[in-house]
Amino acid sequence: MRYASDITDEQWKIISYCFPKAAKTGRPRKYSYREILNAIFYVNKTGCQWRYLPKDLPPWQTVYGYLRRWTNCGLIHQIHEHLRDHIRKLDGRKYQPTAAIIDSQSVKASETCGQRGYDAGKKVNGRKRHILVDTLGLLLLVLVLPADIQDRDGARLLLARALPLFGKIKLIWADGGYAGKLVQWTQGKFHCVMEIVKRSDKLCGFTVLPRRWVVERTFGWLGRYRRLNRDYERKQQTAQAMVYLAMSRLMLSRWVKH
Repeated sequence: MRYASDITDEQWKIISYCFPKAAKTGRPRKYSYREILNAIFYVNKTGCQWRYLPKDLPPWQTVYGYLRRWTNCGLIHQIHEHLRDHIRKLDGRKYQPTAAIIDSQSVKASETCGQRGYDAGKKVNGRKRHILVDTLGLLLLVLVLPADIQDRDGARLLLARALPLFGKIKLIWADGGYAGKLVQWTQGKFHCVMEIVKRSDKLCGFTVLPRRWVVERTFGWLGRYRRLNRDYERKQQTAQAMVYLAMSRLMLSRWVKH
């Protein structure tokens, strides 16, 4: 290992079968999939610009090209799902969760970022990450939208994608920003109960709220990856892929420690 973000031999064995086999015809690849993945993890962890990748890693054009290719074909999401399912199994859980927690996070966007908006509540000009996690804090689905889209509207788009995929979810915890028509919509369309966990007005300072702390911890995990502390991605799909990559790297480390 040259960098702390590199994956070990044991970690590579866990996900290597997800990658396509080498073609029997044509020119052999100059760089291995593992080397390219290490370079992507390096950018995600350190937050460096693509053009500033160290010279002992593959060229940034090659690395970024593979990132776009793996994002478009769904490989990055597939690896993330594979790791999440096995982490749940190691923890004694079933593959399909029955409960989840939803929340959002507004982050500033760089000038290279694509579509963005202004979140008046957080006073952030950028994008908003809407995430759904299981009770372990593992990511189920992420949706990146302009920050001016309200939490309830973003949650409706997220749940419309997530709940058909995770059909056994029957309970979702959320904060007060999701109260209102979204609760009835979730119940009526998906027969799923959305329980609002409100903060008491009598509480002062920081307080751990039931269930909501799980998704806040997930945001804390993502904050360890500097590329996610600000949104630099031009395309929404790439921004979402960076979140999946960060969670995949975390789960690889957790799997090996088991």
